[in-house]
Amino acid sequence: MFYFNQPSVSPAVKSQIDAQFAFFSEISKKMFEGVQKMNELNVQVATTVMEESLTSTKQLFSSIDRNEALSIVAGQAQPTAEKIRAYQQHVQNILAETQASAARTLESHVPKTVRATEAVVNEVAQKASEETAKATQRQQEAMEKLTTPIKSNNDRAGQNNGVKVTQ
Repeated sequence: MFYFNQPSVSPAVKSQIDAQFAFFSEISKKMFEGVQKMNELNVQVATTVMEESLTSTKQLFSSIDRNEALSIVAGQAQPTAEKIRAYQQHVQNILAETQASAARTLESHVPKTVRATEAVVNEVAQKASEETAKATQRQQEAMEKLTTPIKSNNDRAGQNNGVKVTQ
């Protein structure tokens, strides 16, 4: 199993992970605040609509004739349209605030995240270079081990002045 506190995790990788967690934590907090504001607005609107509906219903039941009932219903059309427009404006304001807040969060975290990412990339490049050098060295050593017996046989063959020795 892999644990982040193992010594095998480099400081650059740990810094990158910490930067990513900090960013996601803060951006999640900003989004949650926006959703919370929307919920508060919706609860407020639902409460207002419920109260006004009860008031309108009482007025309708207490109306004496059809004309009075129609005037009560017609009188509510304009205020309702204004309330819908106000609700839409509140929603747009909440969305704009949330978007601006998320943008500020992004702007504040980008430099740190970029630095952490560059450190990881540099570390990976350095380790890859070191591992490539080690692999090249191992290959050279292996080739020398393989060719040493051949060179030794060629040297002995040269000492016999080109005379083949059969055994």
